[in-house]
Amino acid sequence: MMSGRAEWQLPQTFEFHGRLVRYGVTGKGPPLVMVHGTPWSSFNLRHLIAGLAGDFTVHYYDLLGYGASDRSPGDVSLGIQNRVLAALLDHWGLDRPAIIGHDFGGATTLRAHLLDGRDFARIVLIDPVAVAPWGSPFFRHVREHEAAFAGVPGYIHEAIVRAYVQTAAYRPLSEETLEGVLAPWRGDPGQAAFYGQIAQADQRYTDEVQPRYGGITRPVLLLWGREDAWIPVERGEALQRLIPGAELRVVADAGHLVIEERPEALLREIRRFLGVAEGE
Repeated sequence: MMSGRAEWQLPQTFEFHGRLVRYGVTGKGPPLVMVHGTPWSSFNLRHLIAGLAGDFTVHYYDLLGYGASDRSPGDVSLGIQNRVLAALLDHWGLDRPAIIGHDFGGATTLRAHLLDGRDFARIVLIDPVAVAPWGSPFFRHVREHEAAFAGVPGYIHEAIVRAYVQTAAYRPLSEETLEGVLAPWRGDPGQAAFYGQIAQADQRYTDEVQPRYGGITRPVLLLWGREDAWIPVERGEALQRLIPGAELRVVADAGHLVIEERPEALLREIRRFLGVAEGE
């Protein structure tokens, strides 16, 4: 696996109700699943994948409607992503892996656990979409005018996505990172898919599971960028109160895209939580 977008590949495919989901498996050791959020892809988990593949067999994929997976018109909401994850767990033959979910990947993890009954040995949630209210003014505006956004010239669309993505970070992102985020959303069907997934983002999917958080019995680690402007750290504190025994670790000098900004800090906390000593 290489770091650049052009070299980032998910070599295997899984068919979910006639739609292809691309995934990869790397490393050795106990199973670990990683789930990205929006508007990201597994490319943005590359630092964590590389840092954990020496101790775990890491399973990663692009959500339906994202990255290299099927981006044609259709359901790509949180209401289907947990079902995709559950189907992939069956495909991989995993009964109780550890799991890491960022942003919508956190919501997908929680929904698979609480609605689909999928068990996880340990759960790591990084700046997850989990506690109401959520959804930025940009999300609300796109929902009202999806067709208009999908039809803007490509150069305007790219400028919108660049500006939007940068607000997820505390400091300016590298061109490599921006290019890696932007690439799947360019052209057809990428541009329409970008606005389509935002239009389908609905708080009801977390409202459905939020009352069940008190029933989670597996160990949970919450990791949060202190400067997260998309989901403030106060939501992390609220989520910690809702999940019995959950740990909360706040990462300084990072925003919502902490997986790109401070992966080394995340890896230290994740390795500790998953029982891997530093230096192993």
